[in-house]
Amino acid sequence: MTPVRIFSGVVALAVSLAMTNPFAFAQENIKEAKLAGSWYPGTRPELDRMLDAFFAAVGDQGMAPDEDIGVIVSPHAGYPFSGPVAAYGFKAVRTKKISTVIILAPTHHFAFQGAAIWPQGAFATPLGTVAVDKELADKVLAADKLFSFRGDIFEGKPGQPENSVETQIPFIQKTFPQAKILPIIMGYPPDPRMIEATAAALVKAVGDRDDVLVDVSVDQSHFHPLAQANAIDRAGLDAIEKFDMQGLWDGHIAGRMEVDGFHVVAAAMMYARARGYSGAKVLRHATSADVTADASSVVGYASIIFYKKPEKPRGTAPLTAAQGKRLLEIARACVDAFVKTGKTPAFDEKDARLSEEEGAFVTLKKQGSLRGCIGNIIGQGPLFTTVRDMAVAAASEDPRFAPVRPDELKDIDIEVSVLSRPMAVKSAAEIVMGTHGVIVRRGSRGGVFLPQVATETGWSRERFLSELCSQKAGLPPDCWQDPATKLEVFTAKIFSEKEK
Repeated sequence: MTPVRIFSGVVALAVSLAMTNPFAFAQENIKEAKLAGSWYPGTRPELDRMLDAFFAAVGDQGMAPDEDIGVIVSPHAGYPFSGPVAAYGFKAVRTKKISTVIILAPTHHFAFQGAAIWPQGAFATPLGTVAVDKELADKVLAADKLFSFRGDIFEGKPGQPENSVETQIPFIQKTFPQAKILPIIMGYPPDPRMIEATAAALVKAVGDRDDVLVDVSVDQSHFHPLAQANAIDRAGLDAIEKFDMQGLWDGHIAGRMEVDGFHVVAAAMMYARARGYSGAKVLRHATSADVTADASSVVGYASIIFYKKPEKPRGTAPLTAAQGKRLLEIARACVDAFVKTGKTPAFDEKDARLSEEEGAFVTLKKQGSLRGCIGNIIGQGPLFTTVRDMAVAAASEDPRFAPVRPDELKDIDIEVSVLSRPMAVKSAAEIVMGTHGVIVRRGSRGGVFLPQVATETGWSRERFLSELCSQKAGLPPDCWQDPATKLEVFTAKIFSEKEK
């Protein structure tokens, strides 16, 4: 199967929403717990004691840095198995003022298109009832027609209650006693339209609220021997920590990853990125073997946070020509080694300036024509490692081109662009062509052009922005004129092998 590229912004799959509503929904409707007494304790004292023990066992090691956490990923199995892992994420975010927790979960028992939402009423557990945030639910329902109330999805099948939402609620009640919830179950099989639209609807509905937490309810791989399960889980978790949504999709299409509900995680990642939560960290990974000691067939669990990275001063001194030359050397070594051997060389860089966290793009040109360009606008580590990783990606992962072949290396020139931190502009008139690179964002979609695009094409500002919207973001060409579209600018220090 050819992998579908879901984040290019050009996919438009039709979603049929011929959904029925088998439940008459009353304002006072309370959904009773179906798993209490089996998946988790059925009495309040027992459940309180179990949750307290989980949180106590986390200690300080589960605490995240002092970043603003907007999304957590939690497992949803029986508490003796997944509860100790779920406690990590909830404990990390417990000090944040949260008024509503959106539970974003996969369906386990029904194939359907779209997303099921429980828009009002309350959910009950042995810890009491927790109200649904009807106001936020109404905004989500109004944001996209893919959302519909489907009580049957939340109930599950006879003898097989749906666990993806219910298992999260006691943790929410314990961590945020006054918070409301908004339960959403995404359909299966996944499709790009559903992922993008879910993220966009949540971004629109949440707006500028900073008291909303998204809790993504997913497990990891199922029923493999321990060593194999750990390898599969690590591949998926690595993609999540790198914010590699396309890699997460491709890995699942190819069968290399098995996040149970990866499309739900992808939607949450798109939401998180649009909201500025650009850091991801795995707090804890474990398997059922940690409880049963049976390594022959295990289920994986993980606790993950998506957080806003604190603003850090960067680029305190301009890069010198010698430092630019070193970045080009690193990029060249990585491209040559990866194309020839499939391996990335290791570097132990001593220059402190090259270890500062900065964004960078690596561009490959073959006899003057573009052959690959991949970058990271916001650096997620030392500059030299960003250049290393982007060089490999430019040679092998740019969806517009086939991977670079060994026989092409002699004809390829490399360019490294080190980026300043993006800054928002109020209007297109503030953009200086040839000096500013531009980022366009609207909802869950976005795109970027480097400053040199304007110089190389000779486009006017209007043509530049129209092409950015349509080519790179999959948005209408004139969307840059809409006040709802965000424009950011940055500058770039460019180093080229041609100029050595």
